[in-house]
Amino acid sequence: MTEKILILDFGSQYTQLIARRVRELNVYCEIHPFNKIPPVDSSVKGLILSGSPCSVREANAPDIDLTAFKGKMPVLGVCYGAQLMAHKAGNDVLPSKIREYGRAKLVSIHNTDKLMKEITPDSQVWMSHGDTISGLNDKFEILASTESVKVAAYKVIGEQTYGIQFHPEVTHSLEGKIILRNFVVHICGCSQDWTPDTFIDSTVAELKATLGNDKVVLGLSGGVDSSVAAVLIDKAIGDRLTCIFVDNGLLRKNEYDEVLASYKHMGLNVIGVDAKGQFYSALKGLSDPEQKRKAIGRVFIEVFDQEAHKITDVKWLGQGTIYPDIIESVSVKGPSATIKSHHNVGGLPEKMKMKVVEPLKTLFKDEVRIVGKSLGIDNTILGRHPFPGPGLAIRILGDITAEKVAILQEVDHLFISGLKRVGEYDKVWQAGAILLPVKSVGVMGDERTYENVVSLRAVTSTDGMTADWAHLPYEFLADISSEIINKVKGVNRVVYDISSKPPATIEWE
Repeated sequence: MTEKILILDFGSQYTQLIARRVRELNVYCEIHPFNKIPPVDSSVKGLILSGSPCSVREANAPDIDLTAFKGKMPVLGVCYGAQLMAHKAGNDVLPSKIREYGRAKLVSIHNTDKLMKEITPDSQVWMSHGDTISGLNDKFEILASTESVKVAAYKVIGEQTYGIQFHPEVTHSLEGKIILRNFVVHICGCSQDWTPDTFIDSTVAELKATLGNDKVVLGLSGGVDSSVAAVLIDKAIGDRLTCIFVDNGLLRKNEYDEVLASYKHMGLNVIGVDAKGQFYSALKGLSDPEQKRKAIGRVFIEVFDQEAHKITDVKWLGQGTIYPDIIESVSVKGPSATIKSHHNVGGLPEKMKMKVVEPLKTLFKDEVRIVGKSLGIDNTILGRHPFPGPGLAIRILGDITAEKVAILQEVDHLFISGLKRVGEYDKVWQAGAILLPVKSVGVMGDERTYENVVSLRAVTSTDGMTADWAHLPYEFLADISSEIINKVKGVNRVVYDISSKPPATIEWE
C-alpha cells in the first residue's frame, strides 16, 4: 500500500497548496473534508489539519474528534488547525488585537525540536488569521514566536502533535517547505518514494487488474489530461481501448487534423468524428454562456454515444479527471454548485450505462505533465496551454456562427504563433483571443470602418487556481496587434486584458 499523509480540509483557500508542497517531497497525500474522514489504516503516516475562514469561537465552527489520531500518529495543525487543537485542550483562543495578515518573522525558535530543525533566525513566514492562541497550559511547549504572536508554533508534550499559526505552504513562508519536510519526512517517517515512474507502474498494474479483458472508450480533447489518461490505459490494455476525437467546430485553426495525426503517431486507436454541423445547429441563437455549455455538452454526448455504440461490448468509459476536479466536487461546503458543466462530460456515464475509469484522479495538473513526460508523450501535447472544453464558444461573447468562429480562429492562430515565435509561449500558462460583441470605428486607408474588437488574454500561473496577467513585451503586443488588424478581415481593434484571477477569471465566460 502506498504510504500517505491525510490532509483534513476546514475550508482554507490554501488547502490544495499544502497538498502540492507535500507531493513535491515525493510523498503521496490526499485531501478530505473534515466531516468526511476516510477509514484510517497502516498506510496513513500522519495528519495535517488545514486553515479555515472560520473562528474556533463561532457557535458552528468546524470541529472533529481527534482521539483516533492524537498521540497515535503525528498531527500538524496549520493556522485554524493549530487553534482548534489548542482550544480543545482548554487553551484560550482570542480575537487578535491587530489582525495579523502578511509577512512576519519567527523569533525564539526551538531548533532542537524536529519540526523546527534547520529553520534560521528571523525566518520569514506568512500569517493570515484574526484569532490568536493567547497562551498554553503545561501540556504544551512553545517552539517559535513572532514579535506580535507569542505562540507561532507549539508541540504537545509527550506526543508528536504540532501546531503552527502561519502558513508554511505559501511561497511567502520562505522556509515553509523545510518545516513541511521536517514533519512529513523526519517526524512521520515517509520514505519519499512516490515518483512519476512508481505512479505509472502502480497505475498500469491497477488498470490491468480492474479492467481485465474489458474494452474501454475514451473521449480525447487534444489536451494534456485526456492524452495522458489514454496512454496509461493503452499501456494496460492496448487495442482494447478506443479513443474518439470529436471536431465540434470550436477548436483552434487546423487543430483537428494536427491532433489526430499526433495521436495516430503515438500508436493510439483513434476515431475522428467531424460533427461541426450538429454543434453549430444546436448553438444557433444562444448567447447565454451556460446555455452554450449545456448545448455543447448535450450534442457531445449524442455524438460520442452514437460512435461508441459502433464498438461492441464496451463496459468502461475513460476520463481525464484530475485531482482538483475531485476535490471541488467533495468540498467542505458540499458538492460545489458552480462546477463548470464542461468538466469532463456530466451525464455521459449514466446515459451510456458504463463504469468510469479515471487514472489521473489523484494528480494535479503539473503532475500530469510530469507523468506524461515519463511516458514519452511529445511536448507538442504536454506543453499545450489548457483549452476550455466548450472551445471557442466561450471565447465568442454572444451567439455563435461559423463566420465568427473563422474570424476568431485566425486571430487566435496569429496570437499563439506569435507567442511561440518570440519565445513567450512556454512562459505563459494560458493564452487566447476573445471576440467581443462590440464594434468600433476605425480607419483603413481612406475608408472608415465599423468592425469587430478582439481582446488578447495571456496569464501566468502554476495551477490555474490563481493567475496574473502576463506582462508581455510592448513591442510584441504592438506587432501582433498590427498583424491581426492587417491580416484578419472583420477586425479593426485589438485590446489586451490586464485582469488577474481573482477577481477576474481566466476565461471571459
